[in-house]
Amino acid sequence: MDEIAFMHALGSVNPKPCAFGKVILSQHCACSKVNKRYAAEREMVACNVDADREQCNQLLDLLRNNSAFALKLTHVTLPLPHGPEMRVQYGGLQGLQREMDNTDGVVDVSKLVTAARKKFGSLENLPYSKIVQSVVSCEVRKKRPLPE
Repeated sequence: MDEIAFMHALGSVNPKPCAFGKVILSQHCACSKVNKRYAAEREMVACNVDADREQCNQLLDLLRNNSAFALKLTHVTLPLPHGPEMRVQYGGLQGLQREMDNTDGVVDVSKLVTAARKKFGSLENLPYSKIVQSVVSCEVRKKRPLPE
């Protein structure tokens, strides 16, 4: 099976993918609204609630656009390479968590996004200048020491 046909098949298996699926699958955070699906040895995350999925998609778009300069991108073209996408997702959620209650570690993405929307009135009003600082400083994978 060629890659294009495989990606089309994945879309039919998971028609409602989670916006923050990469960081959830890498176990950097969790969400109470997702369930895992499998296709040809690939693990995927689907969102169970349409309203929450739209809210998370909106937040991820805003995080990408506000982080473009910090990631040294002139414009955001999707899909982002894996590394920058992980930094946007993980760093963005970490920064949002810090702005909400000054703690590290995102326990539930859906609850965090809903609480942020309630606190700031809308996702557009989030303090992106502070959140993007977490994207810049985000290290998804710790650097290994060079062999001697």
